[in-house]
Amino acid sequence: MLCRSLCRSRQFSFLLEHFLSFQTAEMLVTLKHYFTFSVSSQTIIEHVGALSIVSIVLCLSTMLLVCLPWLATVRRCRGALALFVWGILYITAMVFIFTGGQVTAWEQVAFFLFLSLSVYTVLPLSLAWALMVGIGTSVSHVIIISVYVPVTRPETPDLAVQLVANAVLFACVNAVGVFHLYRTEKDLRISNQKREEFSAIRSQKEIKKYQQEQLLLSVLPRYIAVELKSEVISRLSKPKSDVENKSTSNNFHSLYVRQHRDVSILYADIVGFTKLASTCTPEELVAVLNKLFGRFDEIAKRNGCLRIKILGDCYYCVSGLPDPIPTHAKNCVKMGLDMCTAISNLREATGVQINMRVGVHTGNVLCGVIGLQKWQYDVWSDDVTLANHMESGGLPGRVHITEETLQHLNGAYEVEDGDGGSRDHLLKGRKTYLVIDPRNSNHPNHLTPGENRQRASLRMSQYLQSWKSVNPFEGLSNPEARRPKKSTTVRICAFVLLLLSFSLRNAACHITSGSFLYGSKYNNMHVIFHRPGVLKDPQIMSGIWLSIFYIVCIILARQVSDELSCRVDFLLERCFQTERDEMETMENVNKLLLQNVLPLHVASFFMGKNINNQDLYSQSYDCVCVMFASVPQFKEFYNETSENKDGLECLRFLNEIISDFDELLSKPKFSSVEKIKTIGSTYMAAAGLTQLAPGDERKVCDPEKCDMSYSHVRSMVEFAIALMAKLENINTHSFNSFKLRIGINHGPVIAGVIGAHKPQYDIWGNSVNVASRMESTGVLDKIQVTEETSQMVQTVGYGVTLRGKVNVKGKGELTTFFVNTDHTSPDF
Repeated sequence: MLCRSLCRSRQFSFLLEHFLSFQTAEMLVTLKHYFTFSVSSQTIIEHVGALSIVSIVLCLSTMLLVCLPWLATVRRCRGALALFVWGILYITAMVFIFTGGQVTAWEQVAFFLFLSLSVYTVLPLSLAWALMVGIGTSVSHVIIISVYVPVTRPETPDLAVQLVANAVLFACVNAVGVFHLYRTEKDLRISNQKREEFSAIRSQKEIKKYQQEQLLLSVLPRYIAVELKSEVISRLSKPKSDVENKSTSNNFHSLYVRQHRDVSILYADIVGFTKLASTCTPEELVAVLNKLFGRFDEIAKRNGCLRIKILGDCYYCVSGLPDPIPTHAKNCVKMGLDMCTAISNLREATGVQINMRVGVHTGNVLCGVIGLQKWQYDVWSDDVTLANHMESGGLPGRVHITEETLQHLNGAYEVEDGDGGSRDHLLKGRKTYLVIDPRNSNHPNHLTPGENRQRASLRMSQYLQSWKSVNPFEGLSNPEARRPKKSTTVRICAFVLLLLSFSLRNAACHITSGSFLYGSKYNNMHVIFHRPGVLKDPQIMSGIWLSIFYIVCIILARQVSDELSCRVDFLLERCFQTERDEMETMENVNKLLLQNVLPLHVASFFMGKNINNQDLYSQSYDCVCVMFASVPQFKEFYNETSENKDGLECLRFLNEIISDFDELLSKPKFSSVEKIKTIGSTYMAAAGLTQLAPGDERKVCDPEKCDMSYSHVRSMVEFAIALMAKLENINTHSFNSFKLRIGINHGPVIAGVIGAHKPQYDIWGNSVNVASRMESTGVLDKIQVTEETSQMVQTVGYGVTLRGKVNVKGKGELTTFFVNTDHTSPDF
């Protein structure tokens, strides 16, 4: 509507300026005639009325012509201004009728015809207003002549015939004007409707595009997202043969990793949270995690830290990424102290026995994304590993820092001996420190668990309600306010085209009406001052001019309604199609990138949400098969020497492994397998988080005993075997001997999205923890499963071998089995 109003306003300004220019020139011609004839025959006094009105109209027209382009207020009042222009012309016509001699039956018929037609063709009036003004103009002339002439000249012959002829002329002109205006408004209405429909579709696509981009930028740093988007666009724009030739010539996948020096890494773990989580319902668990990590995200943002990833109840971030920050060490220490304070306040208020253990180290990192799917911004280096051990070797409620971090603090905090080597053997021989909080926020608990018999998780949930509400992807909540500005290409194109049609129409009207008006007035004056001849007879010439004017108007109406309208619609459609193609391309690129960041059904959940219906995403699943597959030998393989560019080439090799693993997910047989994330050199996936397509759930067991969970276990076992085969193929080409250590378990899980900044999709539950333990306690080149999972593995056609009792952290001794991979199921 705004675009249409703008166009109509500019059209009116354009037309009125031309109209006023013509009218000014017309008034000057009139003055010339008056002066010419007054000198030769009569005095100027006899024409003082006509001269006065012409002078006034000339001044008003000149003022409007000068002010119209500059006064927006005048242009906005186009309706009133149009009536004003019509009014001064009508007054001029009236003055011309009653000055300069006797009034005849055909007096100023030409002028009134011109004025009536101008109402429909030039002045920006609606059809209803144009009908009233046009018919009123014509009828007024007929009434005035029919009343005035019989009184002043009763001897006028054939007055009735002349009045009928005038009425027929006025009726024809009004009919032509109505036809012209109706067709013009109809075409304009259709054109506006098309534009509004396209604008509505375009706005929706722009909003969706904006949401997709914000969703992408909420997970990945902008520079990574820009690089990924540029490569996807370049791949889509190249012919398929070029892409195949390039992929054949280049055996390596793209690596989006940069090296950053002099950054600080913080690892934090919530002590006691695993026990607490076991008492939470799935919805409570997601809500509690989102509240806790949402608060930590706010603390990180306030202290200039970038959260990298959430691993269960472990939170780690870096200060100094993606742009250097001189105070990175102070930022991480301050953040660690604030996290401990937040947990301390929570513990004090609820009596829930949890605490925060924080480790900080300063060094160098490699940062970016690896793999082809489910990108997550991550950091790698020996310094990252050391920061992790600083957390595990720390103390609850304290910030544990290395000597390198202490040197960057420049005395900002007091410290005491940390003795980290006594709690983590990898820290032996390294000097560590504990930061003394200047706020002394670690107060003893004022509420012990015995003072409140409510369930601990319920007490925590109730307390966390008082914390600021943090919803993932809050940037998507008000897309209307951030809607990108409309492209001016279509708007300008539509307005250059509309102006062209109006210009042609206006030019034709001016030429014909100007010639007609000039000839009519000249002939009227000539008949007063001279004896008229045939060519100067106003009746004959008026008929000729009216015929020419009528024919031109018919041609003009046909031209505007058919040819130009078709041209406008055609060119507008081309403009719209071009923009539509561009938007669809960008939408597909964003959608493709988004699918590589979040599962499609999760991204769809947040798309289209507004601030009123925004909610946390959480979903419970009764049976999901979870797999952890790690390459333990990669830790020994990784080294930061100058030969491999401080570890970059080692990471490039890891990227090849993960990318080849990701390529397996595109196979139809693994459609139920969803990659969750990578943790260093560990690959985490789950089967059963998405609905299988009809016919994909192939079952090899008795239908009476099988359900969907068997299909998930079977898909995951097949996927694990495929990973082992893929790694063996990589070893053959790279002359390495890497082996996978895989753990699989199945059971209920809770999936959700947590975090205020860089929201992360993850799954939690006892089934996930046990699957992780199956990997960490496993054996190279073996797939270890629990006893319950082994039964399902056998049901779907795989053999198992008893390993025996294995001590699992937090679970005691569990009986585990190895899946036999020397043979496959019948359909593999």
